[in-house]
Amino acid sequence: MRKKVTVVGAGNVGATCAQEIARRDYADVVLVDIVPDFPQGKALDLNQAGAVLGYEPRITGTNGYDETADSDVVVITAGRPRAPGMSRDDLVATNEAIVTAVTKDVKRHSPKAVLVVVSNPLDAMCHVAKAVSRFPKSRVVGMAGILDTARFAAFISHELDVSVRDVTAMVLGGHGDQMVPVVSATTVGGIPLSELLPKSTIRKLVDRTRFGGGELVGLLGTSAWYAPGAAAAQMVDAICLDQKRVLPCTAYLDGEYMIRGMYMGVPTKLGAGGVEEIVRLKLTADEKKMLRASASAVREVVGILKRK
Repeated sequence: MRKKVTVVGAGNVGATCAQEIARRDYADVVLVDIVPDFPQGKALDLNQAGAVLGYEPRITGTNGYDETADSDVVVITAGRPRAPGMSRDDLVATNEAIVTAVTKDVKRHSPKAVLVVVSNPLDAMCHVAKAVSRFPKSRVVGMAGILDTARFAAFISHELDVSVRDVTAMVLGGHGDQMVPVVSATTVGGIPLSELLPKSTIRKLVDRTRFGGGELVGLLGTSAWYAPGAAAAQMVDAICLDQKRVLPCTAYLDGEYMIRGMYMGVPTKLGAGGVEEIVRLKLTADEKKMLRASASAVREVVGILKRK
């Protein structure tokens, strides 16, 4: 029996995520959006792409939630995208209302689902989804670290002219300008990055990673979608297939990394239960300091929420 995955938001990120999940061939996908006919059209197009690419799952487009009933995983991408010159903080009020409404509908129709939050500001929207759903903290998780880590790994592979498959990287912290690329845990073919590049070059790669979202917004005029959609799909894989993958995700911390009562990006073991374990990574003194600063920045954004 196929799994069932719902993706809320049929825009670029949601549609990319839906296709990536469908291509894995283990789950039917429901694509939800409030715009009349839009998700139905996206679903029809994606189903027809299956005839070319060879995937079998049925993709259903809808403007309601009846078709989403009993989903195993729900990916929430709905919300206003970030425009040039707009900070993630500016999105809080608008997207809090959207994520609140979506989460209520999701809980009503799929009370046992794992929620994967993609909407920005990511860390704050995870708090909203958890508070509204009242799901266990293990079943509300955010997509950020995989995307940020992918950007860091891509920049490293291009700088060194090596396969990105040989780059092992990790980015922690909030999904914003104060994220923490963990250089001490970054290797290329098992060789520490610090042995391959000078500190000045590593610093440039770290800074580019931190502002990677803004760089793309400046080029595209809106937020990225291919990498975020693929990153969310990787999380769905880990959950639906119970892969026990160790992936950087935004998880609720209750004392881990000396942070309590906050959603932050950390290494997690992701499986059928959602976040099954917070993996403790040994950090340098500087990395610990940066993680604390990132937590403070996230706390400021969360403080703007009406529902905390």
